[in-house]
Amino acid sequence: MSAPRAAARERGPGLGPEPGSSTQTSHRLLAYSDALLSIIATVMILPVAHTKIHPDQKLGESVQQLLLAKIAVYLMTFLIVTVAWAAHVRLFQVIEHIDDVLALLNLACMMIITFLPYTFSLMASFPGVPFGIFLFSVCAVIIGLIQAVIVAYGFYHPHLLNPQIQESENQNFYKRHILKIILRGPVLCFLAAIFSFFFIPLSYVLLGLVIVFPHLSRLITWCKTKVLGQRGEEEEHHSLETFTFYLSEPLSKERVEAFSDGVYAIVATLLILDICEDNVPDPREVEEKFHGSLLEALSQYGPNYLAYFGSFVTIGLLWFVHHSLFLYVTKATRLMGLLNILSLAFIGGLPLAYQLTSEFAEKSHNEIEAIQVSCVITFFASIFQFAIWTTALLNEEETLHAFARYGGKEHAFMFAKLALYPCVSLGAFFLTCLLSEFSTAIFHLMQIVIPFAFLALRIFVRIFLTAIKSVMSLSRRKVVLLEEEEACLSPNETLS
Repeated sequence: MSAPRAAARERGPGLGPEPGSSTQTSHRLLAYSDALLSIIATVMILPVAHTKIHPDQKLGESVQQLLLAKIAVYLMTFLIVTVAWAAHVRLFQVIEHIDDVLALLNLACMMIITFLPYTFSLMASFPGVPFGIFLFSVCAVIIGLIQAVIVAYGFYHPHLLNPQIQESENQNFYKRHILKIILRGPVLCFLAAIFSFFFIPLSYVLLGLVIVFPHLSRLITWCKTKVLGQRGEEEEHHSLETFTFYLSEPLSKERVEAFSDGVYAIVATLLILDICEDNVPDPREVEEKFHGSLLEALSQYGPNYLAYFGSFVTIGLLWFVHHSLFLYVTKATRLMGLLNILSLAFIGGLPLAYQLTSEFAEKSHNEIEAIQVSCVITFFASIFQFAIWTTALLNEEETLHAFARYGGKEHAFMFAKLALYPCVSLGAFFLTCLLSEFSTAIFHLMQIVIPFAFLALRIFVRIFLTAIKSVMSLSRRKVVLLEEEEACLSPNETLS
C-alpha cells in the first residue's frame, strides 16, 4: 500500500483537510471554474452576432449564406463546452478536496478552455479550411487528458476523494470506470482532428457524437437490458452512482445554478459592450455634422437603445423564471441538466437577436425577419425551461418541493409563469407573419407588456382558479339538488 493510501486509512474516511496541511476544500475552485466555463460558452456567440450584413442584402439570403453555418457551429461548440463542464461537475463529485497540484492542473485545464472561442472563430470564419476544426479538436483532447491526470492524481491520494470511494475496496474499478467515461470525448475529438484533413463533414459528425454519445450509450444499455434481461449481479455491484451518464441521476444543483447564472450575466453584459462599441459618435462627426450637439448626434441611435433595453428585459425576465423554477427544485437530474443546457444555448443567442433588431431600418423587410428570428430564439429559450418543469413533474416526489407539485398551492402559478414567454413569443411570431406592416409595433408591445404581465400574473391565476372553483361548486350544487329531489320523490314518481 502506498504512503498516501496508508495515510488516508489512518486518518479515516470522510474527514476534512487537516489543519496546517496543503489540502483545501474545492468550493472556491469550483466557483471560479463555473464562472469561467459559463463565460467561454457564452462568448462563442460573438463571431455569429458580429456577422456583418449589408443593408442592401436581404436577411433571408444572409441567413443562408453567413449565419446558418455559424449558428450550427455555435450550437455544437456551446454544447461541447457544456459537456466539458458536466464532466468537471462529475469529476469534482468524486474528488471533494484539492491541494496545490490539483489546483494548478485545474488552472491548466481552464487555460485551454479559454482558448476555445478563438478556435471557434476560425471554424466559423473558414468552415472549409481544416485547421480551425483541427485546432478545436486538439484543444478538446488536451482538456480531456488533463482531466484524466486529475483523476489519476486524486486516486493516488485517496484522502482527496469523497467518503464513499475512500471506504470502498474497489477503488481500482472506480478509477478505470471514471477514466473510461472521461476519455470517450477526447478519443472522438482525436479522430475528428485526424479526419479534418481528409473529410471535414465526418469531423463535424464525430464532434456531434461527443454531445450525444453519453445518452446514446445509455439508450443502448437500456435496450440490451430489455432484450437480454437484467444485468448481472457483478455489474450491479460495481455500478458507480456518482459518475455515470444516467439521465435520472442527480447533478449538483448548486453548480447548475452557478453555471446558469454565469451565462445569463455574461449575455446581459455583452449587450452593453455592443452599445459602448458601436453607439458612441466620433467627436469630429459630432462637430461637423451636428454642430457640436452631442444630444442630436445620440438621437440617431434611438432604435439601438430601444433594442438594448428590450433585450435586457427579456434576458432578465428569463433569468427570473429560471430562478423561480430552481427555487422549487430539490434535485436536478441529468435530463433536467440537459434541457437546461439547451435553454442556455438559445439564451446565448440573444445578443444575435439584439444585433439583428438594432441594425435595420424601421418597417423594412429585413427588420420583419430579424424580429421573427428574435421571437424564435426567445421561444426555444423559454420552452426548454418549461420542459425542465415538465420533467421535474414526472418524478415530482424526488425533484420538487411539496407545494410546487401537482395540486400544490404554487403549482398553477409556476405553470403560468413558465408558459408566459413561450405563448407570447409564439403569438408575436405569427402576428408578424400575418400583420407584417405592424411587426415592429407588435414586437415592442410584447417587450413592454411582458414585465407588467409578470407583475399581475399571480392575480390573474388567482382569479382564474377562483372562477374554476366557482363553476365546479355550482355544478356540484346542481348535482346535489337533483339527488335531493330524486330522494324526495315516491317510487312511482321516480319510475315515471
